[in-house]
Amino acid sequence: MLASSCQLFIPFKNHMDKMLIVGGVPLRGTIPINGAKNAALPLMALGLLSDQPLVLDNVPTLADLTTMELLLSEIGSVIKRVGKKVAIYTPSIKSFEAPYDIVRKMRASILVLGPLLARCGRAHVSLPGGCAIGARPVNFHIDGLRALGATIEIENGYICANVPGGKLTGAEYTFPNISVTGAENMILAASLARGETCLKNVAIEPEIGDLLDCLQAMGVQVEGKGTPTVRIQGTESLSGAFHKVMPDRIEAGTYIAAAIITCGEVELENINISLLPTFVDALRNAGATIEPLENDKIYVSMSGKIGPLSIETSPFPGLATDLQAQLMALLSVSSGESVIVENIFENRFMHVCELARMGAQISVSGNRAHVTGVEHLSGTSVMATDLRASTSLVIAGLAARGETIVSRLYHIDRGYESIEKKLSECGAIIKRVREGEAHTASGTNKKIAG
Repeated sequence: MLASSCQLFIPFKNHMDKMLIVGGVPLRGTIPINGAKNAALPLMALGLLSDQPLVLDNVPTLADLTTMELLLSEIGSVIKRVGKKVAIYTPSIKSFEAPYDIVRKMRASILVLGPLLARCGRAHVSLPGGCAIGARPVNFHIDGLRALGATIEIENGYICANVPGGKLTGAEYTFPNISVTGAENMILAASLARGETCLKNVAIEPEIGDLLDCLQAMGVQVEGKGTPTVRIQGTESLSGAFHKVMPDRIEAGTYIAAAIITCGEVELENINISLLPTFVDALRNAGATIEPLENDKIYVSMSGKIGPLSIETSPFPGLATDLQAQLMALLSVSSGESVIVENIFENRFMHVCELARMGAQISVSGNRAHVTGVEHLSGTSVMATDLRASTSLVIAGLAARGETIVSRLYHIDRGYESIEKKLSECGAIIKRVREGEAHTASGTNKKIAG
């Protein structure tokens, strides 16, 4: 039996928390990788489509997932959690609204739009918030759902949608550009639509494949997993299911970068190297040792400086934009000049100024960053600007001389569970402190000097 839903909404760390890091210690040990946040979010929204329980395993404890749990509860879901298992039971929809106060915290909240229209024929969803990393329009979501028969208007900051007749109808829709959440919303909506939906130019990210696997377990016929063309046969109702969330490839890539920048040696558990093809190949070419082990493990080691790279972000299987900031931190101490081109979001170089405070030499022109490796970084006070940028500062701090203080940790808490614990268990001198506590990464009353 799963625990009472009153145990679900855990309090996250204070917004004034800081991370204190003393750099220069090689990481050595084993790091377990959690379930993927970006897979768990659409899977949780999937729970709105059935009046039978959906049980998800390998669900991490993260602020973004707590936000989604709160939103689903507002709509009518009963959610219970024990450890890494989360049960979602939605016998009926009590509210068609996803309110601004919840949605503004996380862009993925828009994933309730498709399920609400599919099950109820109505939705009133606030335009989403989340990281301020550039414009991420929702027009693909809207255009695709209109193709399935929805009428949609934007009024007072809300997406106001209705389905004449109450039932979506399968159709063909081609995405003008790759959109992961757009594809997920359409996949969710199509599962209860009349007839077949054919989606073209679909993102092939592994998290979409994970969603399709769960839909199949709930009785939906799906063709084209892992390809740009996906066909979904709508059904009258979805059964319950048990599904294990795939591992978090972004978390894994973050710890790979941390191991390399510290010239460490680690094993990552619960992660398949095939989820990081371009990232791994690039780092191998630059001198890192990254090898698959049995039972979904990855071995990572590095001696000396990483070599320079010229690389650009692109949809899977390319370099994930969510790993660009971590890679930039690593290349800031490379043995040469690197170029990183950001093709996904136009404002995802906000970490550059903070890395520069630590001594990094980075120049930006449009969507292109030139990174000249320096001998070493220096610890200082820096501020996280978004989820992935926050971990780039932690990575930089692990290698910097002296003490680094990272503020605005609520960004990290959105996507990384117990990052300080995992790093400290591999030897890192790292500590989370709250406002008013002594600033000492060593855990004593004595501040460690840089």
